[in-house]
Order: sequence, then structure tokens, then C-alpha cells
Amino acid sequence: MNWANESILQDFILLGFSDRPWLEFPLFVAFLISYIVTIFGNLIIILVSCLDSKLHTPMYFFLTNLSLLDLCYITCTVPQMLVNLCSIKKVISYSGCVAQLFMFLALGATECVLLAIMSFDRFVAICRPLHYSVIMHQRLCLQLAAACWITGFGNSVWLSTLTLQLPLCGPYIVDHFLCEIPALLKLSCVDTTANEAELFSVSVLFHLIPLTFILISYAFIAQAILRIRSTEGRQKALGTCGSHLIVVSLFYGTAISMYLQPPSPNSKDRGKMVSLFYGIIAPMLNPLIYTLRNKEVKEAFKRLVARVFLNKK
Repeated sequence: MNWANESILQDFILLGFSDRPWLEFPLFVAFLISYIVTIFGNLIIILVSCLDSKLHTPMYFFLTNLSLLDLCYITCTVPQMLVNLCSIKKVISYSGCVAQLFMFLALGATECVLLAIMSFDRFVAICRPLHYSVIMHQRLCLQLAAACWITGFGNSVWLSTLTLQLPLCGPYIVDHFLCEIPALLKLSCVDTTANEAELFSVSVLFHLIPLTFILISYAFIAQAILRIRSTEGRQKALGTCGSHLIVVSLFYGTAISMYLQPPSPNSKDRGKMVSLFYGIIAPMLNPLIYTLRNKEVKEAFKRLVARVFLNKK
């Protein structure tokens, strides 16, 4: 007997922050603001990158993919959280739980690979500037982006299937604010050691390997920047890498603390807080980091706004 057979008609209770009811209204306001900022911020980056011909480069193509990913990321979790924060019965349907589990895993793995590919793009731009357009041609960029999404969703199909096959013992109470593997494994009636080992192995594969690749890329980038004699040239090179490095630090720092640290007495609350940052705060900060630190995006946005107002007149 598996989860699907036993629980197809069951709703799941997401405890979330119900042990701290005084936090629910402030969290509702904070999450709603974060959601609105994330939606508008990432939509602006997508629109500007697509509509401004000056941003039709590999760097902004991958940034558009990151913004689309962040839009999907926050949408698969926050609307359900907002509903539950406002209601007494904090439930999610079986199908909703499965969809949330699948999407959260898929988008997280996709972002891991995408950030590594973005570091490769920066490596080629700074270390091989004369060959940049030849190496990072349109076909390769499309193939790399497709590889990110296919790898992330393929990983999610595998891990989600392994998790959904486990038999459950009621009550169907998930001590989290979203359907995530570590929280769902605790509902199983059987030993989940093998599943936990598989989750850890996949986490190492999707976190440490891309992170190692990013660090190696930036080691070569640092060497190339140190060889640049002009201060202006160094600043320009650092400017193209600074935003990506900040995003990488935010994403991988929280992801590693979430999946690769050993369990502890406080791991339950730590997991909730890390998931909040991983799935909500980081997608909100990404567009702010790229727009506030990037002159090209700000100038493109000004051109887009000016074009809209001129068309209205």
C-alpha cells in the first residue's frame, strides 16, 4: 500500500506557524509584500530583457531564465501560505501537496544548475572576451538553458516518485508551511533511512558540484581581473560579476544549511526559517540585486518607461 492509494482523498494540514499565532498577521503582511515585489521585480527584468535590443545578450538571456524561475518558485508556495495564514483550517489538498512538492524540488534544482551556467558565461566574457560571441552563440545558450530545466525537472520526478511511494500513518499533519521532502518523510510508517540518504546524495550533487564549478570559474575570473591595468576596466569586470556572486551566496548558503547539515534539536525551526529565505526572500532579492547594481538594466528600464509614455502621448 502506498501513499497514493491510501491518501488520495486526504487533505493535509500544514502547521506552519500555528504554534506562534501572534506571528501570523505580521507574516501575512510580510509575505504579501514580498510576493508583490517579487512578481513586479522579476516581470520588469523579463520585459526589459526581451524588449530592449541592447540586452539581447547571453548574460541577460540567462537572467531572464532566472527571473522566470523565481516567479514560478514563489508562486508555488506563497499563495497557499497566505490562504493558510488567514484561515483556521490550514489545509492543502493531496493534489496541491504533490504539485507543491514537485515544483519546489524542480525549481530548486534548476536554479542550482542555472547559477553555475551563469558563472560560466561570466568566465567566458572576462577571460575569453575576444571569443565570447563565438563561444556563447545563441544555439549553445538555448541548449544550456534547456539542460537546466530538463535536469531540474528530471531530478524532481525521481525524488517526488520515491517520496510519494512511501506508506503514510495518520494523522496527515505536516509540520511545515509547505510540502517538502524532509517534513513529509516524518509522516511515513516505514523506515526512511534510504530516502534520506538519497535526498542527501542528490543535495550534494546539485549543490556542492555546481558550487565548486562556480568557485573555480571565479578563481579564473579573479586572476583575469587582477591582470587588468585600468581601474575602470576592473570596476566594469567586477560590476558584471558582483550581482551574480551575491545571488550565489544567498542561494547556496541557505540551500546548504537546509539540506546538508546534520539533524539537530532545532532542525525543525531551522528548516522552516531556511525554507522561508530559500523560497521567498531570495526570489524577492534577486531582481533588486540585479537592478540596483546594474546600470544597463536601469538604463533599459528608463528607456522602456520613456517609450511607454511617448506612445501614450
